[in-house]
Amino acid sequence: MQMYSEADVDASCLEGKRIAILGYGSQGRAHALNLKDSGHDVVVGLRPTGASWAKAEADGLAVQEPAAAAIGAAVMAFLTPDLTQADLYASVVDNLHQGAAILFAHGFNIHYQQIEPRADLDVILIAPKGPGDLVRRQYEDGHGVPCLVAIAQDSTGNALKLALAYAQGIGGARAGVIETTFAEETETDLFGEQAVLCGGVTELVVAGYETLVKAGYQPEVAYYECMHELKLIVDLLHEGGLKKMHEFISETAAYGDLVSGPRVIDAHTREKMQEILDDIRDGTFARKWIAENKAGQPEYKRMMEEDLNHPIEKVGADLRSRMDWLES
Repeated sequence: MQMYSEADVDASCLEGKRIAILGYGSQGRAHALNLKDSGHDVVVGLRPTGASWAKAEADGLAVQEPAAAAIGAAVMAFLTPDLTQADLYASVVDNLHQGAAILFAHGFNIHYQQIEPRADLDVILIAPKGPGDLVRRQYEDGHGVPCLVAIAQDSTGNALKLALAYAQGIGGARAGVIETTFAEETETDLFGEQAVLCGGVTELVVAGYETLVKAGYQPEVAYYECMHELKLIVDLLHEGGLKKMHEFISETAAYGDLVSGPRVIDAHTREKMQEILDDIRDGTFARKWIAENKAGQPEYKRMMEEDLNHPIEKVGADLRSRMDWLES
């Protein structure tokens, strides 16, 4: 493993150079504000009809349409949703000067060849391992969120140097920047989301809730046990891994973890995880997702509506309304 720290960064390669941030969502806003606060020349590229234009201006940032923001930019960061980036690249590429760098926070479009970069451009990835809100808050507190760095195309010979300077600008070098590849970042990120963090966890929570309710237990109690208390465990894992979790739960809970966890995550589950990873690695998932978007997302919308109409959502909303310490 190669990990870089602030001591490895030569920030001079970005001095006096313009950084264009395309998009002002979770990551876009955090990157733009952190870079600006680090002393860099930042412009945000947005549609003039979008609500984000006024928000970025109110945050004290210069705002232009994407094609105009590309003019003179040494680095152009694509921080819009994955499936908007190919068209966005096509609309700005002619305005990027020779030897400029294009940057991504997720490797989807480069890895799956939805964007085929101009040969003279540096193509870099800086992927914070946390949501934009956390990237911003950690920076403001004098800390940083760890990042991954990858180089897909090094036209100038300075791509890594530039990427590390960018990582320092958003605070990532404070926590460490691990070298990877576009393929590794993309495939592990998609797998983590699908098999564990989003798909795996939510299906496990809902299945546990349904099992308890079907057995006659109160929905509210089932919600607390299967959804609400999940935060306690996640926080312990985040802070200290399996060791800290086992230290702070009861021996009864730890014994139940050890004897029953493998009954849920068994050989069949691992086989399905491998199938998910295979679909990601051979491009099956990417092709399906791209086709779904081209069709107007009918299946995505149907599944999302079904998900959000599950009884656990109504029970949870009612219970959370009584928890005045929760953020709205």
